[in-house]
Amino acid sequence: MSEIVLGPDGGLFQRLRGACLDEWYGYTRHDFVAQLAAGTLPEESFRHYLIQDYLFLIQFARAYALAAYKADDVADIRQAAKSLSTIVDGETSLHVRFCARWGIPEADILSAPEATATMAYTRYVLERGMAGDLLDLLVALAPCVVGYAEIAQNLMAHPATRVDGNPYREWLEMYSGTDYGAVAAGAAAALDRHFARRGSEGRLAQLETTFRAATRLEGQFWQMGLDRAM
Repeated sequence: MSEIVLGPDGGLFQRLRGACLDEWYGYTRHDFVAQLAAGTLPEESFRHYLIQDYLFLIQFARAYALAAYKADDVADIRQAAKSLSTIVDGETSLHVRFCARWGIPEADILSAPEATATMAYTRYVLERGMAGDLLDLLVALAPCVVGYAEIAQNLMAHPATRVDGNPYREWLEMYSGTDYGAVAAGAAAALDRHFARRGSEGRLAQLETTFRAATRLEGQFWQMGLDRAM
């Protein structure tokens, strides 16, 4: 069956993705992802992932606050503020409720220490944003924002994915759904818009380096979840 690849044909996201396919498939086809699809992922791994994903969201909220600072027009500030509000006013509350359904009380989430893998990726994103411009920051965010949609859409389209009776069905449906698909599409479109304004072919090699590193760190975030059950 054909693979679902997000982003406009020939757009920056597809170019960056294509430049690091080994790392990309190591992330999007990781054993954690495969076990989600099969419904065989140890629950301890998923619970640990959920807690760390909440802490991850907090740092991503900071990244979008940084995006507002790095923006140079009102439209970009407004978009960054919207993303920040979506995380702080919406996603964090949804995540707490999702964790509760998995038997994880909010107090446990808030008191949990950040795992090394969580710190590694989120601080890398913030560092790239601080050291570079808005395009650097958005490229560092893209493997997560766009990658989750690609992962879930491909899994839900694959005949081997277990849907009925899969304890992780809600996760799969959430990230493969139209609402999150629109978020991912918007992120891919933003890359093209900012590359046209701030980029050049001369910047491509450095952007590929950022995208590759962020993708590798995403794979390590999955591995963190698997390691919890070992």
